[in-house]
Amino acid sequence: MKKIIIPFFCAVLFSTSVAAQKTTAAAPAKTEAVKSKLTSKEVIDNYLKALGGKDKLESIKTTLIDNTISVQGMEVSMTTKKMGNKFKSEQSVMGQKMVQFFDGEKGYFEQGGQKMDIPADKIADLKNAKVMDALSYDPAKFTTVTVEKVDGKDYNVLSSEKGKHYFDATTGLLYKSTAAEGNATVKSYMTVDGIKFPQEIEAEGNGQKVTIKTTKVTINSGVSDADFK
Repeated sequence: MKKIIIPFFCAVLFSTSVAAQKTTAAAPAKTEAVKSKLTSKEVIDNYLKALGGKDKLESIKTTLIDNTISVQGMEVSMTTKKMGNKFKSEQSVMGQKMVQFFDGEKGYFEQGGQKMDIPADKIADLKNAKVMDALSYDPAKFTTVTVEKVDGKDYNVLSSEKGKHYFDATTGLLYKSTAAEGNATVKSYMTVDGIKFPQEIEAEGNGQKVTIKTTKVTINSGVSDADFK
């Protein structure tokens, strides 16, 4: 099941289900953190505004996203459908289909005709997920807001016992999230119908490095309840 864990890890990492922070070799050797002048709510509000505005994000009821995943020298195509807190991702590699599925209550991974249930400790967080992950951020869950400099740029950092999120102090956009499973960095964004989506993500977790590139985003079309039966 190893090949299908990484994309799911990325989805979980960028939702509110991030676990404890894990420092990686890619992290700066030394950073200086000072208290931010912003509250956690202000950082999140700036993020929603940078993505296109809260009202626009809330108007998105479904997304259909096509990705190309590069991992271990292979390129894997992936299509993900989301509606509310439901999702279904299908990958195809060397003629083999792999599926990740969550119907709002329970879910599984499937590969080579074998199924594995999504771990119980992830279910509660997945139930609270939104079509747009940014809408799931709860200011009350973050204990500190600091400013850290990474590669010469300032980031507002929201921290909790579950992880850290780095937001560009200039643009307001999410740059990086860290968790026990690993880390994920948004290298670029793309704009679709006035809303920004991650275009390229570099992630590391479970001993693997992966690059996820988004090739197409379809909003409020191509997804129905039948996809999650």
